Amino acid sequence: MTNTQKALALINTFTNGDTKQAQNLLAANYIQHNLAYGTGRDAFVGSVDYLASAPVKTTVKNVRAFADGDKVFLQNVYNFAGNGEQVAFDIFRFDEEGLIAEHWDNLAAVSAPNPSGRTQIDGTTQKIDLDKTEANREIVKNFLFDVMQGNHAERTPDYFNGDTYIQHNTGIADGLSGLGAALAELAKQGVQMIYTKVHQVLAQGNFVLAVSEGTFGGAPTAYYDLWRVENGKIAEHWDVMETIADKSTWQNQNGKF
Repeated sequence: MTNTQKALALINTFTNGDTKQAQNLLAANYIQHNLAYGTGRDAFVGSVDYLASAPVKTTVKNVRAFADGDKVFLQNVYNFAGNGEQVAFDIFRFDEEGLIAEHWDNLAAVSAPNPSGRTQIDGTTQKIDLDKTEANREIVKNFLFDVMQGNHAERTPDYFNGDTYIQHNTGIADGLSGLGAALAELAKQGVQMIYTKVHQVLAQGNFVLAVSEGTFGGAPTAYYDLWRVENGKIAEHWDVMETIADKSTWQNQNGKF
């Protein structure tokens, strides 16, 4: 199996209850960054076993899947034991033996379509421009520094093709105009969206996923942003924001990032 196939096989153990396959795919010292779960292979296998015994079957739907070096990043929709649908980004790191050695994620409840009628997962899934992977990664890195971290906000229009930006954030309409209106409304409410540190920027072709740390309305927040780049401009955006849980509640000490 490719690394992407292995990552998909692992998340599907949540629905098929195959603890043996989960054990075979994971490194013994598997590192978990989802703070609601214990770390290590045994803890993951235990979760698979627990979900298999639940009265309501867990469902897993993969929407997009990408590979970048020793990492695979996925956009998924989960419904764990009937507790409600959640949109997620998952990142898996593979070791030299091809085993899954580390995992990061961000999850949020499925919401109604945004003001432009777009959902958190719809839109194109086609991977193209594989030869432009590094150039597209660099565009997003620069965008994060200039715009999201507020170092050169005046350069914002340079990253877009006019007002054609397609937006999947649950509360923001399409276009730069939609983004500007949403940020202005947040400012009126005294809510700031701050990106302080970028931890990972993963890419394959025209898709780039950034994992960032910051605050939203003063609360520590993890930002997972997936951008589609077209002809050197940012064309489309999906995201999952998650408030970072208080450290007293963490089930592992690996940290969110």
